[in-house]
Parts: sequence; structure tokens; C-alpha cells
Amino acid sequence: MAPEIELRSDTFTKPTPAMMEAIMEAKVGDDVFGEDETTNQLQNHCARLFGYEAALFCTSGTMANQIAISCWTRPGDELICDALSHVHLYEGGGIASNSGVAVQVLHGDRGRISADQVKSVIKEDNPHFPASKIVSLENTVNKGGGSCYEVAEIEKIKTLCTNRKLTLHLDGARLFNAMVFQNEKPETFGKLFDSISICLSKGLGAPMGSVLLGNKDLIHQATRVRKRWGGGWRQSGYMAAAGLFALKNHMARLEDDHERAATIASILQSRTEVSKIMPVETNIVIFHVDPSWGNSSEWVSAAAKLGIGCATFGPNAVRMVTHLDFGDDELNKFSNKIAGFSK
Repeated sequence: MAPEIELRSDTFTKPTPAMMEAIMEAKVGDDVFGEDETTNQLQNHCARLFGYEAALFCTSGTMANQIAISCWTRPGDELICDALSHVHLYEGGGIASNSGVAVQVLHGDRGRISADQVKSVIKEDNPHFPASKIVSLENTVNKGGGSCYEVAEIEKIKTLCTNRKLTLHLDGARLFNAMVFQNEKPETFGKLFDSISICLSKGLGAPMGSVLLGNKDLIHQATRVRKRWGGGWRQSGYMAAAGLFALKNHMARLEDDHERAATIASILQSRTEVSKIMPVETNIVIFHVDPSWGNSSEWVSAAAKLGIGCATFGPNAVRMVTHLDFGDDELNKFSNKIAGFSK
């Protein structure tokens, strides 16, 4: 049974009535033949938004990330990323199993690595080592509590990658949250990355889907990889219509999610069993349970009894995520319920 107050993830959102209307009115065809009109509209819209030549609609962010890695590398190459990166932790070992690529992890600031860190691990051209080929950043960083990269640091990493002939990819599952928080434009990121994956089913509130962005050659190759992995769509325009609606109508309201996350953090600050709360920048709240009280599983179980859904994020860490379906009424209910929280 779903909890009364859903804070486990921003992937639990349901389509709004207006989004459902857009879905029902979508003009569709067979996307494997390139004839789904609404899917083509979504891909063209996303490419224009970020200033890329082309885009490819995929079922998930994991698929989009893994396709990009496969296209940019060969078996035996190396990917550089932070130890908290989704591509490393939460994509089923896909870097190894899909692409045969090694991973060099770095330990940045809440998942955000620096140009100096990247420079320190780029391998020399030596047959004993894997060939450093791609750097993958995540923005916002899920495990970093929704932390955002400073554009100035990304620019330094981009310059380094260009000089050392490395590809720079962005896992932008919550990139729109970062853009709203920092008041940045999509084209800023389009100029910095060779490829970007953007997710439509998190803060934007679409039922499913992510889009991979890049040049025409990348997307041509990505379409082949997607087909090989069984990711060819048929009438995908129904879901593409939801994504288009979300992009045009749900971006500005992400600021509301950020404000409510900050309020949750302030409420939790007064809890004696909460020992530490990570800085809250966007829509993710990660806090630590004092070991003298118990562990994260016990805290989540106690919250569930009050009808509050949240997720364990380590032995003593708990994650809450605000979203389209968590409004002021739900925030008030959360505040009232958490006042009666006990083990």
C-alpha cells in the first residue's frame, strides 16, 4: 500500500489531468520506422533546447547513460567518475557488462569532482593501463543530497577533457533542478558536454522516459545500440507527449519542490534522533540517524507507521524527495505527523 505522504522518490508522481489530455491527443506512428510524430517532436524540442544536433528518446536514464558510454568507448577503456555516481552505483554494473569498460572513481565534494582530481587520474598511454576515454558527471548528485555543480568548475573539466581528448558526458537525471536552483539556461550545459541524458520522469513529472542528447553521429550510433538492447519503441508518442507537456509546463515549478525540501530539513533539524542533515540545495533531503537512537531502517519503519514514505540511503542515512504531488497540504501533514514520531 502506498504511503499517505510519498517522499521515497520523485519518480512516484502521477500525470496531471492536463498531461493525460496531452497523452490522449498525441499523434503517433511507429518509432522504429521513424514515423512517430510526437516522439520526433520531443527529440527535436530537446535538441533545440540544449543546442544539440539530435536527440534520442529512451525508456530510462539508465538506458540513456549506458548507451552513451557504449557509443563513446571500446572494451578496455576507462570511465572516470565520482564514487557516488549513479552510473557507477545504481545501473546494474552496466559499464562493465554492456561496454567492457573499467571505472576510475574519485571522491569529490558530495559527489562533485574537480578538474584537478580528474587530471590526477588520467592514465598515460601505456599498455599496462586502461585508456582513459570518458568523464561522467552527475548534476544534481543524487547521493550528494541533490548537490549542484558550479558551472565554472565544469568549464575547467571541459577544458581538461578537450586538451586530453576525453569525452565529457553528463548524467542529467535532475539537471532541470540544478538549472532552476542556479538560474542557468539549458544551452549553457549543451556547450559544455559531448552528450547529456535528461530525465522526464522525476521532477518534471512524466510517467517515464529519458532523452539522450548529442551530435548526429552519436545519436545515429545510439539508435543502433538502443535497438540492439531491445529498446526500439512503437507508438512511443503517448509517453513523448507527456514529456513534451512536462518540459513546457513543469520546469518553473521545481522551485516549489526546493522550498518544501528546505522546510522539511528545518523540521528535521529539531529532531533529537537526527544527527546530521546534508546541505539542501534542490529537492533531496538526506539526513543521518544518531546510532544511539537506532539505524535508518528503524527510522523508515517508524515513519511508515505514521503514513510517511521515505527510503534508507545507507546504514544510518535516510532520503526524502519532494515532487509534483507533494504540495503544501502534504507538507503540513508531514509537519503534524512528524511531531508525533517515536520509535
